[in-house]
Amino acid sequence: MKIALYQARTGIDPDANAQDLVAAIKEAAEGGAGMLFTPEMSGLLDRDRERAQAAMQDEAGDRVLASVRAAAAEAGIWVHLGSLALKGERPDGRFVNRGFVIDDRCEIRARYDKIHLFDVDLATGESWRESAVYGAGERAVAVSTPAGMMGVTICYDLRFPDLYRALTDAGATILSVPAAFTVPTGEAHWHILLRARAIEAGAFVIAAAQSGTHQDGRKTYGHSLVVDPWGKVLFDMGEGNGVGFAEIDLEEVSRVRSRLPAIRHRRPIAAPDVTQ
Repeated sequence: MKIALYQARTGIDPDANAQDLVAAIKEAAEGGAGMLFTPEMSGLLDRDRERAQAAMQDEAGDRVLASVRAAAAEAGIWVHLGSLALKGERPDGRFVNRGFVIDDRCEIRARYDKIHLFDVDLATGESWRESAVYGAGERAVAVSTPAGMMGVTICYDLRFPDLYRALTDAGATILSVPAAFTVPTGEAHWHILLRARAIEAGAFVIAAAQSGTHQDGRKTYGHSLVVDPWGKVLFDMGEGNGVGFAEIDLEEVSRVRSRLPAIRHRRPIAAPDVTQ
């Protein structure tokens, strides 16, 4: 199957970002892809909370989501819209970081709210407190797609292998990891973690990423990747922006899992005995 990844440099104007997404969907379909993957925060990337809040909508009113759904139907392609920043649903007033899987008839097949929130202080001086603005999701999500059963995750989720174990226990053979990784963490861990998740699961990992210097001043790492079930990097977009294509052999999952059946060897683990 041919897939496409959109490596974006999302800005602070949702309408401009929607136009870029619609163009990417058209390019992916014209290039023969059956499914397009976009990064985390595809509709708005802005660390200025007041300005971002003024631009954000709830799901029903979000213009980016509406544009992507219409474009998917017109182009006849599935889209994993990596995530959007949305407001108006939580009783605590916090926003949600929500991904969508949209089919080729514009129907939303799955929604996923990011479970693990990025609260870190980096050696570079960067400090991020995602939980101050966003509420965490509570449930893992897997959905049937033309590429197979897909586990849906977002960015910082990548560091929590129990989530991916739950998804592959539920039958996922593809794991999607849309992201907006910082440059320091990307340089240190991006390739290693994505390859590890693929190897552990015996599954394809598809990770569409943000890349470059954004309007709000942040810098993201790029390197959208496709990793096969053996841990081989099939495709790396490097830096820059645009649409890239990769071919995945869906039968490779069963071949790898038959040679190295680690998933079948999983056993429940009780709390460890601790000796002082």
